[in-house]
Formats: sequence, structure tokens, C-alpha cells
Amino acid sequence: MARSALDEMSASGAFARTASTFRNFISQDPSSEFPAEAGRYHLYVSYACPWASRCLAYLKIKGLEKAISFTSVKPIWERTKQSDEHMGWVFPASDTEQQGAEPDPLNGAKSIRELYELASTNYTGKYTVPVLWDKKLKTIVSNESAEIIRMFNSEFNDIAGNPDLELYPPHLQAKIDETNEWIYDGINNGVYKCGFARKQGPYDEAVTKLYEALDKCEDILGKQRYICGDTLSETDIRLFVTLIRFDEVWISVSQLGTKSCHRLGQS
Repeated sequence: MARSALDEMSASGAFARTASTFRNFISQDPSSEFPAEAGRYHLYVSYACPWASRCLAYLKIKGLEKAISFTSVKPIWERTKQSDEHMGWVFPASDTEQQGAEPDPLNGAKSIRELYELASTNYTGKYTVPVLWDKKLKTIVSNESAEIIRMFNSEFNDIAGNPDLELYPPHLQAKIDETNEWIYDGINNGVYKCGFARKQGPYDEAVTKLYEALDKCEDILGKQRYICGDTLSETDIRLFVTLIRFDEVWISVSQLGTKSCHRLGQS
């Protein structure tokens, strides 16, 4: 049976995200299964999805537009097949149907689900974005955004337009990893735990953790320009793509009341 994030519930009624399935890694090593080559890879995204948007942000700021193409699906889930009730990401039928979205230029797929089924006939997981697609092998390289941005940061520098931008610098890696952990738990994934909780207890716990993490960010950013120190890092990108959607999306979707991001820090 086709699944989505709405099916990821624990017995307590809490949202419990499952791990991504496709976890291959593109490498600068030309002998690797997935070598970094211009024109070989394609990124499928939704502008509505923060996980996909962090990958698109990396593609842009690293100057990889000429090396890696991308396509966006429609921003609202629709039926992915007529044979069942699964709702998910779909492509428009034409370039003019939905602003910003385009038909699949590579496989003629009608939905992201079809891409997963092309990559694995036995796949039983979620049909999520981002999808990093290998045009040569006609398969999914990765659907894990945290790993895709690491690839974009380091493995394409020989063909990137902005290779000197280092978003995971060695001297900050321990700090970035530690900060990513609590921001992911409290904010990036926290908004989903609030919105998808099916019982009051898990919802209350997630909301408390969310606002504690937001307050912690407010305190840090009140003292320094970037979340991990004196330079832009991947943690800033990961945080930004959730915060930019907070007031417009998550407050209503996750029933978070009136404490919006632009009011944080105000008495």
C-alpha cells in the first residue's frame, strides 16, 4: 500500500518520521558509482517543501545551475494514481498549468511516485522530495536532503560556479553537527510533530520543544550574525527554510496559536 508522511504515527499518537531509503553518495572520485559529472544529475523538488528547498538553495548558492538541472512539482498534493487513494507530489500536464512547476522532462512521469517505482519495483516507502536522479543509470541517487546538501557543498567544486563557498568548514563541523541535531528535533521536524500529532500529549510536548528551540535561536542570533559562529553554514540554510514558512504556513497548519516568528524576542 502506498504511504505518505501522514501514515508515520507511533502508538502514542506522535509523528515518527522514518529514515530516507536512497542513501547513495556522489563523489569527486571518477571511479565511483556516482561520480560528480556536469549534466548527469537532476534534482526534483517542490517549492512548498522545506527539505527540498534546502537542496535547491544549495544548488543556487554554490553555482551549480549549469551542472545540475532541476524540476519542481505542483505545490499541493493530488492523487498519484487512479488505482488507489494515495495523495502525493504530482507534475503538471503542461508548462502553463501551474506557475513554477513543470512536466517531468526526463521520464515523462506523472508523479514523484512514478520515479520511485522506476528506481525500484519493490519500493514500499514514502514518495518524498527531494529526489536526486541519475540520468545515466536512470535511478535515484538520494532522497535524503541532509546528505544531498553535503554532496552539493563539496563534491562538485571542480564544476561549481562558487566553489570557494564552504558551508561545512572543518573548524565548525562539530558545532554544526551539534546545532543541527537540536534544530532538526525541535524546529525542522518539530513543526511536523506539531501538525501531524493525533493526540494532545504528543502535540503539547512538540509545541513546547518547538518554542524552546526558537527561543534558543533567538538568543544565539541576538549575539552573533550566524547560528554557528562568524560565517554562514549549512545550519543557517537548514534553519532558514523552515523559518521562512513559519508565519505563513506552520502557524495555521500546525495550530500553533499567535506566537509568530516576527514576534519572537518581543515582550
